[in-house]
Amino acid sequence: MPSDHTQNAPAPTLPAQVSPPEFALSPVLPHAVLGVEVVALPVLPALAAQDGDDGVLTLGPGAAELGDLLGLDLLGVLESAGATGRSGEVICLPVPLGGPENADLRCVALVGIGAQQPDDLRRAGAALARELRGRSSVATTVASVVDEAGLTAFVVGAMLGSFRFTWRSTPVEDPPVGRVVLADLPETLGPVLARAVALGGAGWRSRMLATVPSNLKNPPWLAAQAERLAKDAGLDVTVHDEDWLAEHGFGGIIGVGQASATPPRLIRLDYTPRKASRRTPTVVLVGKGITFDTGGLSIKPGEAMANMKRDVTGGAVVMATMAALRDVGCPVRVVGLVAAAENAIGGNALRPGDVLRHYGGRTSEVTNTDAEGRLVLADAIAYAVAELGPDVVADVATLTGAIKVALGQQVGGFFANRDALASALSEASVTAGEPLWRFPLTDSYEHKLSSSVADADNAPGGPGAITAALFLQHFVGDVPWAHLDIASVGDAPEERFEWTTGPTGFGARALLEWLGSDAPLEGIS
Repeated sequence: MPSDHTQNAPAPTLPAQVSPPEFALSPVLPHAVLGVEVVALPVLPALAAQDGDDGVLTLGPGAAELGDLLGLDLLGVLESAGATGRSGEVICLPVPLGGPENADLRCVALVGIGAQQPDDLRRAGAALARELRGRSSVATTVASVVDEAGLTAFVVGAMLGSFRFTWRSTPVEDPPVGRVVLADLPETLGPVLARAVALGGAGWRSRMLATVPSNLKNPPWLAAQAERLAKDAGLDVTVHDEDWLAEHGFGGIIGVGQASATPPRLIRLDYTPRKASRRTPTVVLVGKGITFDTGGLSIKPGEAMANMKRDVTGGAVVMATMAALRDVGCPVRVVGLVAAAENAIGGNALRPGDVLRHYGGRTSEVTNTDAEGRLVLADAIAYAVAELGPDVVADVATLTGAIKVALGQQVGGFFANRDALASALSEASVTAGEPLWRFPLTDSYEHKLSSSVADADNAPGGPGAITAALFLQHFVGDVPWAHLDIASVGDAPEERFEWTTGPTGFGARALLEWLGSDAPLEGIS
């Protein structure tokens, strides 16, 4: 029994967190943006040498004017630093006395943008953001030398490279740069910038939800975040508690969450586009929202359990995606379902050998309580198919260690029962900078799911990512379906490109690129 002290302990309160940078457009060159602390200029790699010439680096718009104003040979600075112009290379030149027209200027940053592809710009934005932590503002022409896709990538990179989470007793010493002015760009690009901020913001939100420690983050807390999100984003929200779940036969969610001091929830968010009609199709997104995963009685080793606050990532991705759908102009209805539970250990914990009855009646023999994600997803998918009339279902989960063995930590895995859906997701993921690799839904391993007492065994063995997908496929019926297994990319081991060390919130940008396209369901039937 918990002590009285534990029972009466106040709930923890999340301290105020830093915000991502604010972005603005300006038609003037960066030296003319007064009050900024940093001017950042793009550096383009040298062209291939011709006729015996070595080739030289090229500086972007504003370099000549700034160099003249400050009396600096910026190309000489690059040469002496051995700069290459590769994406993410940042060389900072201190300006301790400020400029003649801008007393606040303290630094000129020369930023390599490589081949100027979206990946290059995303990496450049993230590298610049890291370099500028603790600075108040920057004006830059990096985005003025690329197209709209490059602008979007630069903004997303600058936002996500700025991500910080803290629960310290002292303020953050090096917060993100406060304001980024995209110079030498017309105000007509406002909608492009707004969409870029929405994409970056979704990545930030999903990463934040995955990072919050689980002594605060539990299913009711997650539901409260969904209610707040829905109010801000103009979504409809419904939260089903443990009594409703038990009454309606959600045996998977109830079973996984029954040992926790904080009961499970099924969170529903509804988005309807402004021009919706009865013919507007519906997509259902289903997220695994395990707010902490001990493994249950099939307990994880301590090292494997240490980062399990991020097992909520699938649910966090769904919530962050839902919040940004209107901002990216999604043309279809979308329903987001988050199956939220804590997989804890207690006297009434789910046991190996127990049999659960899912929504709709299908049963699972639980041979491993650490294969809990598929149990809660199965309920939510079955509910979606039976009650919501979806044209497409896509689920998102940090589901199997097997996907990490296959892919490492840079690429997510996915399965799909329609080639057109697979193509749409794959293309969107690459555009978004969250690449997904398709795995086969082969029935060669279907026999492994067999159980002598139930419709399926929840832990049928390897190949683990495939058998997990086959387990879920039984709840989909004939509906077009994709399963995103993002356990491989759930954590970043180090700061690299736009990823910051810790939970990644991977997946929201890819889903938004897909759902924010003009015809996300074209050819899918």
